[in-house]
Amino acid sequence: MVKEKGTPPARDGATEQRILEAAKTVFIRRGTGGARMQEIAEEADVNQALLHYYFRSKERLSEAVFRETAGRMFPAIIQILGADIPIVEKIDRLVDTYLTTMSRTPFLPGYIISELHHHPERIPQLLGNVAGGDLSDALRPAFEKLGKQLAAEARAGRMRRISAAQFVVNLLSLCIFPFAARPMLRAALGFDDDKFTKFIEQRRKELPRYIRSALRP
Repeated sequence: MVKEKGTPPARDGATEQRILEAAKTVFIRRGTGGARMQEIAEEADVNQALLHYYFRSKERLSEAVFRETAGRMFPAIIQILGADIPIVEKIDRLVDTYLTTMSRTPFLPGYIISELHHHPERIPQLLGNVAGGDLSDALRPAFEKLGKQLAAEARAGRMRRISAAQFVVNLLSLCIFPFAARPMLRAALGFDDDKFTKFIEQRRKELPRYIRSALRP
């Protein structure tokens, strides 16, 4: 059958995935703010018209990359929070999961901060899309289970009292900050890419020790 003139090409999953991977590469190199669609097209080895056919704008492409990456991370985090494992093991797993994801996609904190600043109204929908529904509904069972576990540890005298919300925010903040503040660390501590990578690898061991120490009664 002869394709009618002006009919757009059929979407190809392999091409779309190649564009997403190229976007991640450029976002890591430039940040989401400094990335340009032309550079992403060149990285993906497609023309810019095809790139726009798949994603129309950098905003939509950034959102697609976020959904794909966070869509793998959030379920893993929720699963760890609600798992039947000791608190110390949850700390180790949460730190490792977050640092691994952030190391692979260091542009994510900057993207979220930019969205919070410029389009705060979009954040609930963005996170809801990742969670497959309302994020608070997805988190509630895991937080309730974690809260009971923390309370039991405190009653047994093995840990000081802390709410599930404070526990999670403290832990994730310590994981995310180096990536969000990477330009400042580069300037203040002289971190080039190799030094930053080594610093993050050191935190895989240092951070769980620090958190466990902070939770002692």
